[in-house]
Order: sequence, then structure tokens, then C-alpha cells
Amino acid sequence: MTNSEKLNSFRALALQVTCHAVNQASDRQEAALMMQNTISRLAQQIAASIAFIGFDCRLIVLPEYFLTGFPMGEALPVWAEKACLEINGAEYAALGKIAQKHQIFLAGNAYELDPHFPGLYFQTCFVIDPSGSVILRYRRLNSLFAPTPGDVWDKYLDIYGLEGVFPVAKTAIGNLAALASEEILYPEVARCLAMRGAEIFLHSTSEIYSRNLTPKDAAKITRAVENMAYVVSANTAGIANIPIPISSADGGSKIIDHRGIVLAETTTGESMAAFAEIDLAALRRDRTRPGLNNILSRQRFALYAQSYSQAQFYPTNTMLNQEVDRKYFIQTQQQTIERLTQLGII
Repeated sequence: MTNSEKLNSFRALALQVTCHAVNQASDRQEAALMMQNTISRLAQQIAASIAFIGFDCRLIVLPEYFLTGFPMGEALPVWAEKACLEINGAEYAALGKIAQKHQIFLAGNAYELDPHFPGLYFQTCFVIDPSGSVILRYRRLNSLFAPTPGDVWDKYLDIYGLEGVFPVAKTAIGNLAALASEEILYPEVARCLAMRGAEIFLHSTSEIYSRNLTPKDAAKITRAVENMAYVVSANTAGIANIPIPISSADGGSKIIDHRGIVLAETTTGESMAAFAEIDLAALRRDRTRPGLNNILSRQRFALYAQSYSQAQFYPTNTMLNQEVDRKYFIQTQQQTIERLTQLGII
């Protein structure tokens, strides 16, 4: 499939799989082997899922940090060495072969090194196209315990520009954009992507599942409605090999359409049950139909721009010229809270 062969309708899958964490690996070699084993399992699961769903399944979204889990106290250099992917590394190449074999767009999330920022890493959402190439990299902007582009903002903008901060890939299956985990709770991220034409939000997450409506699930519906976009949200089926009970982040992967309707959802455990049709023709008709429900076309961004430009909450550039340890993250948040309290904002 090429970008000239555009599809107005296809199936998408939020593939819910177990994350096998690498925290206990003794070194990079052992961690790399664990990651390769995960990719081998995924190759089988993806092939079987497509055979079940049908060969019009063109988009598969994987959970947050599905290859490694998350750092649990490791110093930044230790996690960078053990668990972070290189931009042109073996893991991306192996995932690219899966996408190429099945002619799918494969989206996921990983911790990634960037040669422009030695000593740091970024949590990165990526999309691989049917040729096996990475066509989108979005670095998570809001994180409590990991470096973000905002922490090195001036240099990051110089290198990647604002379009690199909020990337949208225009593809044969629509305009794709990524949201990382709890960033579903930050409407500005999705909005900036919608401003650039995003039609499908690829949401890799690892979160608590509940039969009750959680804040994140409410946000998924809200992001879909307010941006008139699909949300394909893939959660983990638990995280193995860490002290936290395995099923603490397990279940609820789902697909939501641009009207806020949940089209498919799964409960707990490894599952390919969260698949549904993506009807781009319907989305585009609604986006071009005048009326009360066309929320996207009715946005008046100029009314809010000054308030945003004047507000100073969490600071930028704080990691630009200094080495930090993990205490930095919570200390910076505490300082922000104290300053906002003194200003009478909170």
C-alpha cells in the first residue's frame, strides 16, 4: 500500500499485550534479548490478529513502553544505557519488518535516545508505515519523572521546529498523530495536533482499568468529540517482572469515533478484541458540514492566545545546561506549586 492508494475505510486494532519489563536485566545485552523476545511474540500476535480481523486491518496501536516497562528509580544514565532505543536501532528495524510484512501502519511507544541531547532520553510515540520506515516521532511533552522537550525547549525548537514538536503524518489511512499515556488529560496537546490536521489520535497508554468511568477514559471521549477525531487507545495487559502487582495496569483498550461513541473495547488480559472500522469519509463529511456540532470549525483560538502566552506554570529549559537526578522532577513540581500558591492561582 502506498500513499497514492488512499483508504476511506479500514479496520484499526488497539492491541492489548503484556509488557515484560527489563528493570531486572543485568545489562544492555540481557535487556536487548528481552526486547527481541517481546518483538517475536508480537510478530505472532499481530499475524494471528490480522488473520482473525481481516486483511483490511491497516492500523495497529501498541501500548505504552511495551518493550521495556518504565524506570523504577534507575538514574537517567542507567536507564538510557539499559532500556532506551537508538533512533536507527535494531528494535525499530525488527518492528519495521512486521509492518512491511503485513502492509500495516504500526504505532507504539518507547524510551529513545537522541544524539542531539547526550545524557538524556525522551519517551517517544512512533508510527512505522508499510514500507517499514518510521514516519512519525512524537516526544512526550508532559511527564513527571522523565525528560521532555520542554526541559530543553530552546535547543529542541532550534533542531526540530514547532512542527517537530507536534508532528502529524499525512498517510494513505488519514492524518495520524500520537498522544502518550496521561497526555490524554492535557487538551492542549491534542488541540495543537488537531490544528495541524490530525484525524486519528494514536494513544499508547499503561493505566489502571476500571468498570467505572476513570478520568482518562472520560478524557478519551472528550478529546475525540472536541477535536472531531478518532482515538485508538491501547493499554497494557499488565506489566510483568516488577514488584507492582502485574494486573495494576491491565485492560480497557478501546476505539472511539469522532462523535465520542465507543466502537470497541476489551476488558483485561491479552486481547485483540478492541478493533473497529475507521470511517474517514464520515469524519470528513462531519468536519465539513456547517452547524452547531461542527466544534472544530467554531474554535476561536485568538481569544485564548494572550492568556496562554502570559501564564507561567511549569518552567521550561530547566535541563538545558545541567545534569539532574531523579529528585529534580518532584522538586521542580513542588517549586511550581509554591510559586502558584504565592500568586493566589491555586
